[in-house]
Amino acid sequence: MRGRLPYGPHMVEPSSLDDPRYARFAWARFRKILWIIAGVSLLVGLAVAGLLWWIRGPLPWLFLGMIVGGVWATIMMAGFLMGLMFLSSGTGHDHSVEDPLSEDVLGETEQ
Repeated sequence: MRGRLPYGPHMVEPSSLDDPRYARFAWARFRKILWIIAGVSLLVGLAVAGLLWWIRGPLPWLFLGMIVGGVWATIMMAGFLMGLMFLSSGTGHDHSVEDPLSEDVLGETEQ
C-alpha cells in the first residue's frame, strides 16, 4: 500500500464531508430543504387537482390521487437531484475530485 492516499486515488484534497461535524450540518440542511420541497410540492399537487376539479367537474378519487402523487413525485425528484448537486458543490466535494480526462477531452488543465 505504498503511496496510498487516505481519501482515494482520484481526490486532490479531502472533501468537507469528511469532517463529521460539517457532514452532519450539511446533511441536516439537505433534509430540511427536502421537507420544504415536499410540502410545497404537495400544495402544488393539490392545487392542480383542485384546478382540474374546477374546470372538469367532479373526478374519480383515484384519478385525483394519481394527479397529486404524480405532481408530488416529479417535483420531489427534481428537488432531490438539484439538492444533491448543491450539496456536493457547496461542501467543496466537487473540487476535491481530480478529473483525469479534462486535459485529454477538453484540452483544459485543472487549477
